[in-house]
Amino acid sequence: MTTRRSFVKNAALAGASVYIVPRHVLGRGYVAPSDKLVIAGIGAGGKGGDDINQFYASGKAEIGFICDVDERQAVENRKKFPKALFYKDFREMLERSGKSIDAVSVGIPDHQHAVAAMAAMKMGKHVYVQKPLTHDIYEARMLTQAAHQYKVVTQMGNQGASGDGVRQLVDWYKAGIVGDIHTIYCFTDRPIWPQGIVRPATASPIPAGLDYDLWLGTAPDKPYFDGQLPFNWRGWWDYGTGALGDMACHIMAPAFAILGLGYPVSAECSVATPYVQNWGEGYFPDSCPIASHITLTFKNPDVTLHWMDGGIQPTRPTELLPNEVLGDGGNGAIFYGTKGNMMCATYGKNPSLLPTSRSHEVTVPQTVARVPGGDEGHYKAWVEAAIAGYGIAQAKALSSNFDIAGPLTESVLMGNLAIRSFGLRKKAASGDGFDYPGRHIKLLWDGASMKVTNFDEANEFVRRGYRGSWTL
Repeated sequence: MTTRRSFVKNAALAGASVYIVPRHVLGRGYVAPSDKLVIAGIGAGGKGGDDINQFYASGKAEIGFICDVDERQAVENRKKFPKALFYKDFREMLERSGKSIDAVSVGIPDHQHAVAAMAAMKMGKHVYVQKPLTHDIYEARMLTQAAHQYKVVTQMGNQGASGDGVRQLVDWYKAGIVGDIHTIYCFTDRPIWPQGIVRPATASPIPAGLDYDLWLGTAPDKPYFDGQLPFNWRGWWDYGTGALGDMACHIMAPAFAILGLGYPVSAECSVATPYVQNWGEGYFPDSCPIASHITLTFKNPDVTLHWMDGGIQPTRPTELLPNEVLGDGGNGAIFYGTKGNMMCATYGKNPSLLPTSRSHEVTVPQTVARVPGGDEGHYKAWVEAAIAGYGIAQAKALSSNFDIAGPLTESVLMGNLAIRSFGLRKKAASGDGFDYPGRHIKLLWDGASMKVTNFDEANEFVRRGYRGSWTL
């Protein structure tokens, strides 16, 4: 049995910078001296670095460990949290320091989300994972199930899900103001990084401080090229999930909150690719497209959801005045109902009935509790739920726990399944006409079985293979 004295002694032997006794090692009914959640941040720069700062700002968390494969990305937060132990490999961190960790924040490229989160969950660590939850559909399903198996408190990093705007949209809908919603348009001005390009043929020197093999992780063993990181990885299928993966968990989240959407039953898309004299040369299978329009169909309720990226936007609703802004200008969502329409900006912000004057004229009961601090409270809510422990009402009520985030992510990635299927060559022996890139096809989806039922080639993207010894 671990006692406080033996833990402190072992921690001191492991490293003098370990100074916080995690809550769980003292047993049920006891608290750490600081009564704060000890968090290990996997991803020290970019959004991952911002996340651990948000947790620290909650006043109820301590950053005990920092992990990043790129020392350059960790410089700032290593200075800010000098007592935190630093690791490059999250597997080593969990193995050597797991007993000193209460919870883990995963803020790294998409292709490593699932393996990092699952490793932490298997050790009973509460997890906060940046959006999209995973890189492929199978991973999302496995993490959703694992949250219950390992009894951990979970949250995905689409902070707008905790905002007041989403809850106002739900209140209007439940009050019957817009009737039955049947069509939704979600749109974004992303990508703001290169997409629709060929992968550089020439390798570049690996920067000092970067463990590129660790950065590749589950991804195929391909040479490093300048500009691949820390941001532009989003546009490459090996590592990222494109504009859809980056923004849809923010912009589609209100639709799922309002309607309780589950898995789509079909997906189809059209994409923009660079013009090349020979059409086949205009398809770059390593890179996400310049722009896309995806249509997802849901049942129970019957809803058609359109996703548009690359600056493509839907026709303006007739009730929107000529000089009024659609969404926030570049991003947003429109909800068409049988009795009326409504819209919002990114993260569900600035919700409005249409015409917008109705927003100030209609008063409805508040049916959904607000999260203190709104979208900024998204972080603190997870910290408080993790401190309280798995199974409490607060943990289940988190705005983007994996029961919510998992199906949302699967639907987002179903859109990418359609995009990637758009360019596949159907085997000539099939004789059904899908014999060249760019064919517009409709994928029929069996959500329970995670299987495309009418185009088997698409199923290769449902669950990707991992490099080397990496496993989920």
